[in-house]
Amino acid sequence: MTALPGEELAATGGRAADSVLAARVTRIATLVAGMAALPPDDGSRYSPRRLTVAWLLEAESVHTEIAHGRDLGVFLQWCGQERLDPLTARPTDLSQFKVWREQSTSDGRPAAASTVARALASISSWYGHLVANTDGAVARNPTAAIKRPTVNRHVSNTAGLTLDEVDALLAAADAQVTARSAAAGRTPTGMTNYLAALRDRALLRLLADLGLRISEALDRDIDDLSHNAGHRTLRFVGKGGVARERPMPAHTLQAIDEYLAARARAGGALTGPLFATSGGRLAEPNVFMTLRRLATVAGIASAGRLSPHSLRHAFATGAREAGVPLEDVQDAMGHADPRTTRRYDRDRHNLDRDPAFILGARRASRRS
Repeated sequence: MTALPGEELAATGGRAADSVLAARVTRIATLVAGMAALPPDDGSRYSPRRLTVAWLLEAESVHTEIAHGRDLGVFLQWCGQERLDPLTARPTDLSQFKVWREQSTSDGRPAAASTVARALASISSWYGHLVANTDGAVARNPTAAIKRPTVNRHVSNTAGLTLDEVDALLAAADAQVTARSAAAGRTPTGMTNYLAALRDRALLRLLADLGLRISEALDRDIDDLSHNAGHRTLRFVGKGGVARERPMPAHTLQAIDEYLAARARAGGALTGPLFATSGGRLAEPNVFMTLRRLATVAGIASAGRLSPHSLRHAFATGAREAGVPLEDVQDAMGHADPRTTRRYDRDRHNLDRDPAFILGARRASRRS
């Protein structure tokens, strides 16, 4: 049987003990193998399928990789329905796809402009990779002439949390730990549930106190806990593959230390993923479910719409509300552009911060 594109790289990654890379390559190769609209793999190093695997591997983060794969999959599915060879598609074909994508949603409502723009950006990136690597077999990028929907990048659609709501959410996580502690020493299941509660509390505090992206938190291993300049720190790889290090406040450290201590008492090896499950590394969908369940317990009205990113937004808003300079919040969040940080800062719309008040007060002072 012919190997999937990328399987050789996955095997190499395994021999190098890079299990994360091996798993990622296998996942991507399996995804690309299911893209029926692409021509069969001919074994060439530069076949469209192998180039597609390489393109997804070059994504700056796992989130970008997943978004690219999803958007390309939708496009190739549409190509199959239209009996269109994606390698010879023309701008008019992409215009038709754009119209179709704007109208095709699971809930019957038009797709958001940001969704369509992101899809076209993913497809354009894919075509650009093929054009650069196929020696003319794919001669042009048909998305180049397509006008993309206008997206307001200064407003975020992520459901927000007030600082009181963040406190209520974390209090619910504390209560869950207390409720499960009594059964921890009675049965193996009781200990498993207790460890999960400690883990979830530590993760939520980390997200709330440091404003990390969920991938930045879940990809961490215990070895990423470190010390620097008198602080206990967390090392991680941020967006764009940039290595970063952040100090952890006492609130976060307490939860992490209690979780790891209980994990050690239960016989768990303190190696591997920082946030672990019995099957390995904690997955993002589980965090969504835990967050929304605890938010419901806490009585937060928007519980059903919350995501881990909501805590990142709350971090930015809370920091600015506390008077932290914009550039310091920008550095903490790993943003290259301060405008991105301002998009996260919901408190910037607070009427009490309107310059009119400051100017009015000064004018009154001059008159007096």
